Amino acid sequence: MDWHEWHADYDRPGSGLARRLRAVQAQVEAALDDSPPGPLRVLSLCAGQGRDLLEVLADHPRRHDVRARLVELDPRNAAIAEAAARAAGLTGVEVLVADASLTDHYRDLAPADLVLVCGVFGNITDEDIERTVEHCAALCRTGGTVIWTRHRGAPDRVPLICEWFEDRGFHRHWLSDPDAGFGAAAHRLHADPRPLTAGVRMFTFVGRPEDAFEDSAADTSEDADE
Repeated sequence: MDWHEWHADYDRPGSGLARRLRAVQAQVEAALDDSPPGPLRVLSLCAGQGRDLLEVLADHPRRHDVRARLVELDPRNAAIAEAAARAAGLTGVEVLVADASLTDHYRDLAPADLVLVCGVFGNITDEDIERTVEHCAALCRTGGTVIWTRHRGAPDRVPLICEWFEDRGFHRHWLSDPDAGFGAAAHRLHADPRPLTAGVRMFTFVGRPEDAFEDSAADTSEDADE
């Protein structure tokens, strides 16, 4: 999978990725709006080009309150995110070219007010999804929000992922409609955050999911997660 080329579908009007991006951005904006006054910390795992966060922050009144770390392994995508942050004057945004699965990259900013795990759960095993959800309870502060995505192709794991979050002290704040053509959700932590263990790999990508759809002919279903 060429994750740089994959991002082109974000610019295709009506595509599953474009619609999912708008839905996620709306939840990012809501999370920022609902956050208490003062400094805000944001973590983005497998951030890609950072569109979900950066396009919201560019015009948001809390933009200068935010210290964000976007972790992305593909240097081409990271360079685009870095350029977008600098062009928008987002001095509190750091783009780190690194393996986003490693907990060490987040220890100094966790627990955060907002955690983005978008485009991850469609590319890892069920065991790794649950392990990552477990770590989200350490990455996120009490009252903070985790926004995540997962395609709804068979087997539809979205209901199970919701259960895993809710078993760990999260409350479901928003979930996309089952017929939206994509899966996305926002969960808020109502428990105390757990300690974040150093030196842990949360997940390993297994490649393009066989049960995700190409929607080049009809933009009614979600493209593969990233």
